[in-house]
Order: sequence, then structure tokens, then C-alpha cells
Amino acid sequence: MSKVGVIMGSTSDLLVMQDAIEILKGFDLEVEIDIVSAHRTPDKLFDYGRNAHTRGLSVIIAGAGGAAHLPGMIASLSPLPVIGVPVKSSNSIDGWDSVLSILQMPGGVPVATVALNGAKNAGILAAQIIGSSDKCVLDKILAYKEGLKMKVEEGAKNINK
Repeated sequence: MSKVGVIMGSTSDLLVMQDAIEILKGFDLEVEIDIVSAHRTPDKLFDYGRNAHTRGLSVIIAGAGGAAHLPGMIASLSPLPVIGVPVKSSNSIDGWDSVLSILQMPGGVPVATVALNGAKNAGILAAQIIGSSDKCVLDKILAYKEGLKMKVEEGAKNINK
């Protein structure tokens, strides 16, 4: 079974990152959750980034606010795909500092970046990455997308009642 690592810089990010955790569990993916601060626990960050693939992880979702170095540093250390979630934190400048810190990575160190507080989309993207080589997960994504379509169609029917 594929496993997704969901990491964040502090416990205050959990409220946002919970959306990724829930959607991943909804796709029946195993989730490893941890707090890894780029600035306060650099040794842990290096260990996590260098060894995540040896623990069976397939994708890492990293959420961070403020300077938001966590996703990029993990991407620099790990051979796994990294999805960055910019988190609007209390020390953030409307979240733009986090967005740009994660989005503006140098060539050779990619981080897929979702919207500000967009952890749900990070979870879906992680599942889609895994689903590209796992038919069981792919079938769940197809069913999820069909559910989205049906919800819109139902809303369209009800709007004219």
C-alpha cells in the first residue's frame, strides 16, 4: 500500500493540513503525520527528507506558513514528489509570503504548489500521483470526480425549483 507523508512546521498548521489527511484517508491511503520545522528542528528535517522513501512513502505533502521553507528543503533532500501547502499563519503577510516561498523554487528542485490553505487539493493531487500507477487508487479518484460532477448537476437541477 502506498503511504503519504503529511508534515507541517508546527501544530498550528494542523487545522489546515487536516483537510489533506481526511481526503487521503477517504481514498484509503495510509498517512504518516509529523511536525517537522525547517527552522526549529533542522536535524529532524534532514533525516525526514533523506529517509522518507526508505519508509515506504510515495509522496510528501508539506505545509508551512510565514517564510515557508519546509516544502522546498524537503524537496531538496528527497527523491519523492513534494506538494507544498502555503499556510496563512499569524506571522504571515496575508499568506503571500508563504505562497511565494513555496512557489518560487529554483530549477532542479520542484515543489508542486497548491492554493493558500489548499490542503484538500494537495491530498487529491497526492492520490492522483499514486493513482497513476495504482489502479485501485485510480478507480477511487474516478469515483470521486464522478461524485463532484453529480453534485454540480444536482445543484443545477435544484436552482430552478
